[in-house]
Amino acid sequence: MATVAVIDYGMGNIRSVSKALEYAGGGARVVISYDADVIAHADHVVFPGVGALRDCMSELHRLELHEVIAECVRNKPFLGICLGMQALLDSSEENGGTSGLGLIPGQAVHFARAVTARNGLKIPHMGWNQVHQCSDHPLWEGIAQDSYFYFVHSFYVVPAQENVVVGTTEHGVSFAAAIARENIVAVQFHPEKSQHAGLALLANFIHWDGAR
Repeated sequence: MATVAVIDYGMGNIRSVSKALEYAGGGARVVISYDADVIAHADHVVFPGVGALRDCMSELHRLELHEVIAECVRNKPFLGICLGMQALLDSSEENGGTSGLGLIPGQAVHFARAVTARNGLKIPHMGWNQVHQCSDHPLWEGIAQDSYFYFVHSFYVVPAQENVVVGTTEHGVSFAAAIARENIVAVQFHPEKSQHAGLALLANFIHWDGAR
């Protein structure tokens, strides 16, 4: 039986993610843990999160989880969700500049560059929006093009390499809603809140072997 570890660093709707994975997993064992050894020995790892990147990074370092995350992204299927996606990059504009884990080159930028009251859009980007699959990936298996997913965020990621982007969404600007590189996938939306499409994506991740 495959084991899926959900990283618990005190931020994010961990229980909702865990329950969605259990529902989608088809028998997979889902564990919530801040124990580096438990996370390192799981078959798949999920890195969720909501809130501020600075707080996230502070907790990851306090719990000494940054090292196990760096190890896991090298050798097993790994999924970052929302803040867990942004944390994988080099940095964020948040708080005048906040360092991330530096595992995928790029930066998280604020929507203020693209969204103003004049265009009728709001910050944060909140609610249902379509995701356009711009690259073939096992993550999208059985999910219709331009399906709706649920978003809550004020920053979006700008990867240094465009070829890692596998899904985009429009909110004043076309931004990366999903990225993938080798055995890493990460999404800006919340699959655990995205009903059928979100559960299908989680099921695809659980059954993914990390290859494209």
